[in-house]
Amino acid sequence: MIPAFDVQTWKNGPCVVIRATGELDMTVAPRLGAEVDRVLETGQLETGHRPCLVMDLTQVPFCDSVGLGTLVGALTKLRNSQGRLILVLTPGMITRLLAITSLDRHFETCGTLHEAFDAAA
Repeated sequence: MIPAFDVQTWKNGPCVVIRATGELDMTVAPRLGAEVDRVLETGQLETGHRPCLVMDLTQVPFCDSVGLGTLVGALTKLRNSQGRLILVLTPGMITRLLAITSLDRHFETCGTLHEAFDAAA
C-alpha cells in the first residue's frame, strides 16, 4: 500500500528541507507547490547567502506530468530569487522521468540528504 501524500518542512543549517512522501500526482502536486511558495514567502531561506532548498523525494514512488511541472516551477522560483534547488532522489521513476525529458541537465540532484547538505555547504 502506498502511503497518503505528506509534506514535512524543516531547517538544516543554511538549507530548508521539504520532504515529500507518497505519490506526486495532479491531486497533491498543488500542496507541494504551496509549500515551496510558503517557504519562499516566509523568508525561511537564508539571506545574504545563496538560498538553498533541498527537496527530498526519496519516498515518492510516482510522479505525473503535473508533479513534474511543480518541480520545474520550484526550480524557476528558486532561480528567480538567486537560490538553489537540490533534489534528493534514489534511482527510480523520478530519475528516469528527468532523464527522458532531459530535465536532468537542469536539476541538481543528490542521492542522500547528507550529500545534499555537503553540496550546499
